[in-house]
Amino acid sequence: TQTAGRRLVKMSSFRRFMKFGVVSAASFSACTASTQTAGSLAKLSGVASVAHLRRSNGINKMSAATGLRAMSLRGGAAMAKEGDTVPSVIFKCRVRDNSLTNTANPFTWKDVKTEDIFKGKRVVVFALPGAFTPTCSSTHLPGYEKHYDDIKKCGVDEVYCLSVNDAFVMRQWGLAQGCEEEKTSTENPLNPGNFKKVKLLPDGACLFTRGMGMSCVWDSERGFGERSWRYSVVINDMKVEKIFVEAGQVNQNSGPDPFEVSDAGTMLKYLQSAKK
Repeated sequence: TQTAGRRLVKMSSFRRFMKFGVVSAASFSACTASTQTAGSLAKLSGVASVAHLRRSNGINKMSAATGLRAMSLRGGAAMAKEGDTVPSVIFKCRVRDNSLTNTANPFTWKDVKTEDIFKGKRVVVFALPGAFTPTCSSTHLPGYEKHYDDIKKCGVDEVYCLSVNDAFVMRQWGLAQGCEEEKTSTENPLNPGNFKKVKLLPDGACLFTRGMGMSCVWDSERGFGERSWRYSVVINDMKVEKIFVEAGQVNQNSGPDPFEVSDAGTMLKYLQSAKK
């Protein structure tokens, strides 16, 4: 059985992808223990469709190691679609604590669950590759900040910007973007200490992004490592109501960084049409 597994994923390939920290020993063991075809390998990895891994009973143009890496990057999750339940994760956030004597850094850690911000609410989330990056800073975030009030008028409780960055980076990016900080209100789980309009949501460990099937790498293209593919989504009580994915799919090491359908204008048009 191990011989069959080695034909699918050679040890040399496995070691190479271990360097990226996205293929675990457990994943490799699961592969080597399997005596099934590539379809079974995909099933073990939690991939709903094996069309991209098969060519008859064999492996298609993408090597098994590359396929395993892509699956592992997405945490075994297929790309989210309408009707899906969003992943239940914990976001590691920073909130203001005015009882602290350190006035230079009056913040403390707060675990915010997916349910805290999505359950029983209709929210808009737009995800992007990285804070301080050009398109994200010049157009993506500013667009949603500009249309924040219009989006909320369409029956939306809140708007979140998600990126695979930590809470410190997201805060400094928001300040650099000129977003107005919310210093007192506790109405939103991310406040006080986040922002009055678009709330910046740090997915530093990539848990939500992987669960949505939106994880990608730009290591050879931009040196980013694991990040989120660019998309926007309406989440209605923990379920995907509508989702806009750039290029219609997640592309690993993409040369282009498409920005055609996840913008605020497209989202606003959908919300206005859905309201009628």
